[in-house]
Amino acid sequence: MGMARKLRFIPHARTLISITCRAVQGRFLFRPGPALNDLVVGVLGRAQRRYETAISAVFVMSSHVHLLLVVDNAQAPAAFMRYFKSKLAREVNRLTGWRGPVFDRRYEMTVVTDEDTAQIERLRYVLGQAVQANLVERVCQWPGVHSAGALIDGTSLTGHWFDRTQEFVARLRRKDIGPMQYATAESVTFSPIPCWAHLPPELYRARIASLVEALETDAARERAYTGAVVVGVKAILSRKPLYRPSSLARSPAPRVHAATKAARKAFYEIYAAFVGAFREASERLLRGDRNAPFPTGSFPPALPFVAG
Repeated sequence: MGMARKLRFIPHARTLISITCRAVQGRFLFRPGPALNDLVVGVLGRAQRRYETAISAVFVMSSHVHLLLVVDNAQAPAAFMRYFKSKLAREVNRLTGWRGPVFDRRYEMTVVTDEDTAQIERLRYVLGQAVQANLVERVCQWPGVHSAGALIDGTSLTGHWFDRTQEFVARLRRKDIGPMQYATAESVTFSPIPCWAHLPPELYRARIASLVEALETDAARERAYTGAVVVGVKAILSRKPLYRPSSLARSPAPRVHAATKAARKAFYEIYAAFVGAFREASERLLRGDRNAPFPTGSFPPALPFVAG
């Protein structure tokens, strides 16, 4: 029983995880625009409410989506992401005219250790996506969905979730329907990253603001040094959603985001023990033991084929 994919593993309750989902072929299927932004937030809000998921940050680039979630086990993000990706894919196809899969493959999920430095660095990375890529000068200039403004202001993001089933039934009955007739307003609310969860809300907001300010200053300094130019909002919006880049920068996602070697090593040790226990149970299951004890927090494989 081979395990080509790395096992999804959450070490303990209230673990910060970083999630990335990429568009198929690197296409700009999530290119910002009022309709797409509204849909993304609506779907994310509905998924959050349905699965009671704590979201710390979101940043939607033209070709990929970044999320920071706080979860108690591996089942929580699996159910949340299945719903989010499935509904968003259908809405993106509808909006852009693209046919076929919207997402490149299964989402990448990486655990962030409990270290303050690791969590703050990951939050900084997600919030700074557009600035670090020299797409805009300031984080809040990004025309797509992002949580920086909401985190600084202590507000939520609002969009719409569309009941396409009801819409379809109304059309079958030849009813006149408006574009927003079967739309429900949904909000995405944000929770602090675990290492800052003890801070009073106003202090948390101030920390985010200074993080963003430092990001923008660093990016400006880097541009001055390298001579790089900011792409700008107009150029970003001029791209067609079906645009496909000629080449894609790809690097494998790490198993863990850690600030120190010691924390990385500690994570690898408990992960290795988890994988070992899972492999052993898988082998027992393969030999016909239906009571093979899989480790807590794992997804046991489907039972093997029964030959006649």
